[in-house]
Amino acid sequence: MDQKMQLLKFWTEAFGFNDMELDAFRQVKREDFIPKGLRQAAYEDSPLPLLRGKTISQPTTVMIMTHALELEKGEKVFEIGTGSGYQSAIIAKLVGSKGKVITTEVVPELVSFAKKNLRSAGISNVSVFEEDGSNGMKIEAPFDKIIITAACKEFPKPLIGQLKPDGIIIGPVGNEQEQEMVRGVKDKNGHLELEFLGPFLFTPMYGKYGFEV
Repeated sequence: MDQKMQLLKFWTEAFGFNDMELDAFRQVKREDFIPKGLRQAAYEDSPLPLLRGKTISQPTTVMIMTHALELEKGEKVFEIGTGSGYQSAIIAKLVGSKGKVITTEVVPELVSFAKKNLRSAGISNVSVFEEDGSNGMKIEAPFDKIIITAACKEFPKPLIGQLKPDGIIIGPVGNEQEQEMVRGVKDKNGHLELEFLGPFLFTPMYGKYGFEV
């Protein structure tokens, strides 16, 4: 059994990922979103280096975050931390052609890499921007779901303001050495009902509401 099939078997036994989420994982080739020299390790369940200290998250982490978003067809999703575009691609498959993913990245080389990878994968419902995602993006708001794929000290207030009522935000919250994966559901009063999904380790988010470079 190859590594990709082993992951699918493991997730089926250990997690509640639904069929659409698993199909999205099958359809998006992780090997096309990592440096060529690492392709033999594409389906190891571990993060892999990209460039300038950034990484692509391990497959299980990607799927845990994806599942927590409870994605539906036609939704608009905002992502902070495009990386190589892999998480964006998974989300794009789940929201479908009528849905949209807006994603931001502060590393110029990764912006170019992600755009190339998404184009090669035939994914057209993702827009990649080189800018500080911690401010959100008012021109595209409001969002049904928001995902932060870098460590943050707290959920930035602009993001909460740009999330629709009943919308979901997820991200690793803590310091630069350790974080807790936090899922928030926005109530009608604009407050978040929080759920804690366990310890994780991500590279830091930089920007106005992130860590200092």
